[in-house]
Amino acid sequence: MLPLASAERLGSILPVDGYAGALAGRVWRPGMGPSVVAVREEGVLDLSARFPTMSALAASPDPAEAVKTLPGERIGSLDEILANTPSETRHKSRPWLLAPIDFQVIKAAGVTFAVSMLERVIEERARGDASAAAAIRAEVNRLVGDDLSRLKPGSPEAMALKSVLMAQGAWSQYLEVGIGPDAEIFTKAPTLSGVGALMDAGIHPKSTWNNPEPEVVVVVTGEGRIVGASLGNDVNLRDFEGRSALLLSKAKDNNASCALGPFIRFFDESFSLDDVRRTTVTLTVEGEDGFRLEGSSSIARISRDPEDLVAQTIGANHQYPDGFVLFLGTMFAPTQDRDEAGMGFTHKSGDIVTIAAPKLGTLINRIRPSSECEPWTFGLSALMTNLAQRGLLNSTRNG
Repeated sequence: MLPLASAERLGSILPVDGYAGALAGRVWRPGMGPSVVAVREEGVLDLSARFPTMSALAASPDPAEAVKTLPGERIGSLDEILANTPSETRHKSRPWLLAPIDFQVIKAAGVTFAVSMLERVIEERARGDASAAAAIRAEVNRLVGDDLSRLKPGSPEAMALKSVLMAQGAWSQYLEVGIGPDAEIFTKAPTLSGVGALMDAGIHPKSTWNNPEPEVVVVVTGEGRIVGASLGNDVNLRDFEGRSALLLSKAKDNNASCALGPFIRFFDESFSLDDVRRTTVTLTVEGEDGFRLEGSSSIARISRDPEDLVAQTIGANHQYPDGFVLFLGTMFAPTQDRDEAGMGFTHKSGDIVTIAAPKLGTLINRIRPSSECEPWTFGLSALMTNLAQRGLLNSTRNG
């Protein structure tokens, strides 16, 4: 089994500028429960006396300033906490890292890049058959080309292209959300179900064609303000979704199938939404069989701006009082053959997936069947009970 907490992996967790940004996370403290923390050069500091939830911190007037300046109990060094996070090496008497969100709803945007859109068309028309994908890919490229990143969704030019494709019988529900006026926004996973860095991420055991989806995840308040960002893996079952779009929930939402982290970086003078727009996310998959896959996804090529995606998620028609996080989508769709020629890529148990971006750090997870990952047992009622027992429910002061 490839190690999750090797010195090399732990050394790459932080952003390239180290502790310069406002980095916040969540840590499980034995005997206490989940705590919101600031990640600083002097250590990991518990901020839960002031902000018992990450939702409350994100909604504060200046979350970055709070993360950088509020006093808090030091609960350990970052290296100590990271080393104790993987389940196989964890000592339950010591703190470990969690996913950096709590009450926020976990939303995701799909088909926001041209390459992703084309791959979704292939999935739909191949109906889960990986061996048919290569021929269909060539046909789709012949009809629509391989670069629609300059085409503004919903524009007159996009609607003209839609008419041409419909006349050719090549129209698809994925092309509709890729170049039509309405973005695909869906709920990725239940609140509190995400896993953090250095934890196992889950694949449904019946899936035979699946892939990671490396993405930037923006953090949004209940008022619709984008206040920070993180990294995410929107694990996807290509065979399930390819068979039918009505299987989207089963393709996307399984135990441990949503990974986020390692931290939230809140916006300040060192990091802004424009930095998100310029971000390139890299992906590496390392298998126990010696297989290695590399790729990247540049937000600069996104078809819909992050602010547009957020505006299509929250508004007069839909509210999120505790805020939400939004996966922005990916242009990366792996086609590299892993075993047999023409069979493409799919995960194997034990794969190490590394997702990185210069100003967001590195999210590392091991792939395992969902049934073998740690079960999700700590839900909303457990969190509320825990906060009440610790006397933290009235501790948030936003003024």
